[in-house]
Amino acid sequence: MSGLDPASLQVLIFRLTGVAEEMGAVLRRSAYSPNIKERADCSAALFTPDGELLVQAEHIPVHLGSMPASVAAAIAAFGADGVGPGEQVTLNDPFAGGTHLNDLTLVMPCWVDGRLVGWAANRAHHADVGGAAPGSIPPEATEVYQEGLRLPPVRLTAEVEAVLLANSRTPEERRGDLDAQVGANRLGVERLAAFAEAPLGEVTAYGERRMRATLAALPDRSWSFTDVLDSCGPTPDQQHPARIALTLTVDGEQATFDFTGTDAQRRGNVNAVEAVTVSAVAFALRAATDPGIPANGGAMRPVRVVAPPGTVVAARPPAAVGAGNVEVSQRVADVCLGALAEACADRVGAAGQGTMNNLLVGGPGWVYYETVAGGQGGRPSGPGMSGVHTAMTNTKNTPVEALERHYPIRVMRYRLRRGSGGAGRHPGGEGIERDLLMLEDVTVSVITERRVSRPWGLAGGEPGAPGENWLLGGGDESRAERLPDKCTVRLREGDVLRMLTPGGGGWGAPNSLTR
Repeated sequence: MSGLDPASLQVLIFRLTGVAEEMGAVLRRSAYSPNIKERADCSAALFTPDGELLVQAEHIPVHLGSMPASVAAAIAAFGADGVGPGEQVTLNDPFAGGTHLNDLTLVMPCWVDGRLVGWAANRAHHADVGGAAPGSIPPEATEVYQEGLRLPPVRLTAEVEAVLLANSRTPEERRGDLDAQVGANRLGVERLAAFAEAPLGEVTAYGERRMRATLAALPDRSWSFTDVLDSCGPTPDQQHPARIALTLTVDGEQATFDFTGTDAQRRGNVNAVEAVTVSAVAFALRAATDPGIPANGGAMRPVRVVAPPGTVVAARPPAAVGAGNVEVSQRVADVCLGALAEACADRVGAAGQGTMNNLLVGGPGWVYYETVAGGQGGRPSGPGMSGVHTAMTNTKNTPVEALERHYPIRVMRYRLRRGSGGAGRHPGGEGIERDLLMLEDVTVSVITERRVSRPWGLAGGEPGAPGENWLLGGGDESRAERLPDKCTVRLREGDVLRMLTPGGGGWGAPNSLTR
């Protein structure tokens, strides 16, 4: 039993969560890039002295579920007492606690009277960290070395910052975003120090009790689900689908997510490291069972993830992994939700768009990165939402005014894609139509999924429409050329890039009241 009464425990949890939320607010408001300031592509959390997740803000699921691996890597590199007051550790190495190279994580200890109280950490997607193409997620990459600067856990010093800036196409933007991250952690440590005498272990213990009770209420049995990634890169040898297989087993108060049977890692960059897979499991399990369960390390103690090394869900170095964080994570979440739909059918909706629709555009001295919204799957309780980011991404869009002010791009069309949601008693949400006019010659990388496969329906609902990518030469509809799901292309001034994003799947058999 908890040493705190229930009301006091809830007050403690919400006060700590407020610290993480405040860290995120500081990071967004002081960041330099539209990607962080406008899209909020960043996350913040607090950790126990031994590196277990204590609380997180409701930021980006793929960041937060994998961030414990970053804190663990920092502790492994320096020891729990090897990072002094005021020092910060930074890293982005996917094979040492990171996800993909764009996501730069900062970790800072909180010391009070010589005692380690815990850690503050935040992660932000930097729009460019070098590599073969602007945006640092080149679809053509076959090794992580082609994706940009790779940092193992190192102390953040002026020399390390200089190396980072020297490897980016946008060094001043990187400097501003990095300064914002530093400030966010300093605030987090200052706030956490006020909880030095609080029983922080009660927070994670409560998360464990809640998850065990939730799992105990499910039937003791196994469920399986399989889905595919359309391709693993733009070259002909990368165009074959990659299978992700899952067997979910519930046994009493424990659950095992076993990805045995998943395809081997591929030559392209559509590979995920294990931390990304764990984050997708954590998201799907809470979403499908009880979102009120505190998102902390205790809640994951009864959960075992089996991700066979060398597969697309647990790639080994030197695999390219840029798209693993953004696309494989989405499909892992889909298969987890698909299996959980059988375990708790009254709580799980049909598949959402299943992709982040990554768009990277770069010209001299600037790089623009965005993920584009789509349709949510229809739910047992009602239709899916339209034009939203789904599953492992919780970012916003870049407002048209901010995009056009910062970059030589004009937004010519931005509206819902009518008819893209799957039919059903509760239809899937609609995708997005987005046309971008280039005002100068640029390099564009597109990394998308669900351009062949379709977001599946549930309970007799129909699948959502797949997405489409188009290049309109000179903005002329008669010169429209369909682009692959993953590619890097050169666009000339006056060309238009059109992205049509997938709709969500429908839930329940269609009837006369649905389209």
